[in-house]
Amino acid sequence: MNKKHVVKKWEVSLAELENSVGNLFKVTRRLPELAIAETKMFRSKDRALKQFNEWLK
Repeated sequence: MNKKHVVKKWEVSLAELENSVGNLFKVTRRLPELAIAETKMFRSKDRALKQFNEWLK
């Protein structure tokens, strides 16, 4: 899932990753003009969605 923030021009993405332990959810926000990115990893999909929505505010 990818979305762009309307004013701040952040690109925010949510990805689900699988490993031997279980699933991880990766939330990344990126500012392409400045080559800046921030990533957070979550075990809970609810927490990942909360962070995703918070970054879009």
